[in-house]
Amino acid sequence: MSKIKFLEKTKKKNRIYKGKAINFRVDEIILPNKKSATREFMEHPGAVAILAIDKDRKIIFVKQYRYPVGKETYEIPAGKLNGKNDNYLRRALAELKEETGYIPKKIKPLVEFWPTPAFSDEILKIYLAKDLTPGKDNPDEDEFIKTEKISLSKALSLIKKGKIKDSKTIIAILYFHSFIKGELK
Repeated sequence: MSKIKFLEKTKKKNRIYKGKAINFRVDEIILPNKKSATREFMEHPGAVAILAIDKDRKIIFVKQYRYPVGKETYEIPAGKLNGKNDNYLRRALAELKEETGYIPKKIKPLVEFWPTPAFSDEILKIYLAKDLTPGKDNPDEDEFIKTEKISLSKALSLIKKGKIKDSKTIIAILYFHSFIKGELK
């Protein structure tokens, strides 16, 4: 039985839009069967999110309006990298401070994933932050954010009821609940 190779090779890169945050490409590729095709996708510098747990074991959430879905969302603090050369950990610390004011004494990687590999090259890395010191937040001038502390059990309930729909937040909470919460000290 022969092995099937699924590798698609780039024939020609074609950036059709260059934005401040993301770019869009329509590349010509060669399929494993040697036929040509196109792949439309978004170039993304990468992003971070932070599951921050306070001394009372509450999760720090930000509530904000998200224009594309036309609703307020519950999310963990997050942000995109400032280019491919930005540092994920440094960006995570900066986003947590900027959006919530908190500075963690301990921070470690929790999980990383591709949010939408069918049409984006984005990698999102989630960190677990604890031993938090409160401080003053400093959101971007176009960010209007309210910070809320929610217990893990309430967060799980909000996911089940469809009140939390943000994928990075759901992944972080379910990952933490499934694999980490017993280790939190």
